[in-house]
Amino acid sequence: MATFANTTNPTPFGAFDQDTDFQSEADNMVTFVKRKLGDDILSVELTKKQIFACFEESFFQYGQIVNEYHARSTLSTFLGTATGSMSGSEQKYPRDTLEFLVRQAEPYAFEAGIGGNYNTISGSIQLESGRQDYDIYTELLDSNGIPVVSSSMNRMNTRMKIQEVFHMNPQAAYRFFDTTSAINYLNNEFSFESFTPETIFYVLPVFEDILRAGQMDLSARVRRSNYSFKINGTKIRIYPMPTGNQINKQLFMRVGFAPDPLDPPFTDDTIIGVSNLSNIPFGDLTYTNVNSIGRQWVRQYTLALSKVLLGHVRSKFKSIPIPNTDIQLDGTDLVSEGREDKKDLETKLREMLDSLTYDKIIETNASKAENIQKQLKTIPIPNGRAITMG
Repeated sequence: MATFANTTNPTPFGAFDQDTDFQSEADNMVTFVKRKLGDDILSVELTKKQIFACFEESFFQYGQIVNEYHARSTLSTFLGTATGSMSGSEQKYPRDTLEFLVRQAEPYAFEAGIGGNYNTISGSIQLESGRQDYDIYTELLDSNGIPVVSSSMNRMNTRMKIQEVFHMNPQAAYRFFDTTSAINYLNNEFSFESFTPETIFYVLPVFEDILRAGQMDLSARVRRSNYSFKINGTKIRIYPMPTGNQINKQLFMRVGFAPDPLDPPFTDDTIIGVSNLSNIPFGDLTYTNVNSIGRQWVRQYTLALSKVLLGHVRSKFKSIPIPNTDIQLDGTDLVSEGREDKKDLETKLREMLDSLTYDKIIETNASKAENIQKQLKTIPIPNGRAITMG
């Protein structure tokens, strides 16, 4: 009798034909399916290759659903890593990283001018006596006298983003900020006597310095400011109007351009890495590594597919004439029953995997820990010698 191992091209895709566990299971699957469909009483019109094909499709379907839920748990960790198939990643439990969160935060850092993955460029405008309004796009020049808007960094030919204008405030305003002075600090809260009674030291927390510096900066910009500017469209207006004393003075500005997300200004191979579910490096599962839970699901799904296939075969002939009567075939019923079985099996598997994603496992363990704490609080302490948590 021909077996799976000595059958030429036993399955349509041949993805698992070399797996010894799959080979032995395939032979047993033929017996299982035919007996479940009544072959001992009425011949089942399915060939071995047809049952082998259903078996292969069942395992494909099982792997697809399992990998889908594995990807749901780990996609953010794989984003930006190398793509490819059959890499064995589906068999691994990856180490989580914060790379996804860092990438999400980078645009905010760029807009705030405190980092990010995109560069900014500085330029200057030559101030003229008696002139307040200047065109940023034509008069903001780099060190070579070329308009900044024409920089090679502006590859997408977009508008400029003004990140910072270096318009100096009166430096005299900062003379009021003295880190060595205890005036206006909470000295009564932090004072203590030293070894000599005429000397008092003060504990000055760092946040006091920061708050005081912010206070003086805000005062210089709002209450004492003699120097300010206003940007409207492509123009910048300088306050106060430059005078003869400011001839040959330059107003420096730092600007950025709309970044190209697919062409950053540095070599970054991660932009051509994993980007979505379609290229996450998950290959087919290996039947040898599948446990009894998965194998039983595959067996039942193979039976359901075989029912549908047999139903289609029998539906070609509604009845078979015999002397004095005819035999009515159950093709339609088999198709309907097989489809219902498939749907039920897929639903149960998805419901189980829904509860086993990494996020759900964390929620379950947190709930378990909370319930354990509640139980421990009700345990009586014998002779005051037991130690409980809670």
